[in-house]
Amino acid sequence: MSKEKKPEISSRRRFFTDVAHHGGLAAMGILLWGGFATKAKSSPLTLRPPAALPEDDFLATCIKCGLCSEACRTRPQNIDKESGKFKAPTLKMAKAGDDVTIGTPYFKPVDRRKATLLDTLINSNIKRGDIIDTGVPCFMCEDIPCVVACPTGALDIAKVTNKKSGKLDANMMDMGLAVVDTNSCIAYWGIQCDACYRACPLMDKAISLEYDRNKRTGKHAYLKPIVHKDVCTGCGLCEKACITEKPAIFVLPRKVALGKPGDHYVRGWDKKDQQRVKNRVNKDVTTHDKRSSQKPEDYLNKGLEF
Repeated sequence: MSKEKKPEISSRRRFFTDVAHHGGLAAMGILLWGGFATKAKSSPLTLRPPAALPEDDFLATCIKCGLCSEACRTRPQNIDKESGKFKAPTLKMAKAGDDVTIGTPYFKPVDRRKATLLDTLINSNIKRGDIIDTGVPCFMCEDIPCVVACPTGALDIAKVTNKKSGKLDANMMDMGLAVVDTNSCIAYWGIQCDACYRACPLMDKAISLEYDRNKRTGKHAYLKPIVHKDVCTGCGLCEKACITEKPAIFVLPRKVALGKPGDHYVRGWDKKDQQRVKNRVNKDVTTHDKRSSQKPEDYLNKGLEF
């Protein structure tokens, strides 16, 4: 009797073992995917294509079709004249491990890393361990093909359309803002360099050079790059052109790059800034006090008041 039941017990045991095994794998998969999905949420430093909606609206509207990236890849100026092959596009579609929401478009002007074995197999001129840069900046195409290709409005064409002419205007792009690290920029050391300035497609508008004298020597001149936030499009061509080992000028999303003075501070000489605080939430807050009603000579010549 016992010998006849052994196969039944064995198969039943195997069944429960298999159920537990597959259940454990499923649970592990769910946990791994949950952790991965959390990590795969876009980093706050993610640079989106031109005319992208605010991040939350962009993610809700983008259908991850990849048409913007394809339009970027197939633009005429992106074809290698010698080989006839397409170069790497500016826009990439996020994949696993990119720290960007999977399937959404993004770009990195500079993306330096050590070459892997796969890189050496693809390109025989590269050796394993070499530093390679797979980043591609935005070349500010006049016809802005990535925005035109978007079928959902996640890339809002109205943002790059000149209202007066009704035509597309690449100068209206807003992908981020270039920031200069004055501690690392050799131009601020007194070493002549204008690489970022000359690479800028809006030379003397988005980036200008401030001339200064080296007070230590009294002879050498400084050519300091200054970024103008109202003009800079965040294309990243300056970052790509920077000659330092790690770029001393780099593009960040505007929310990260810019501070916020708040409604308590205003440039009294600037009418536009007056408009900025016109609709402040807390209108009861004021910087005026009893001294504000006095004439300067009534209190400037007095001693300290305690």
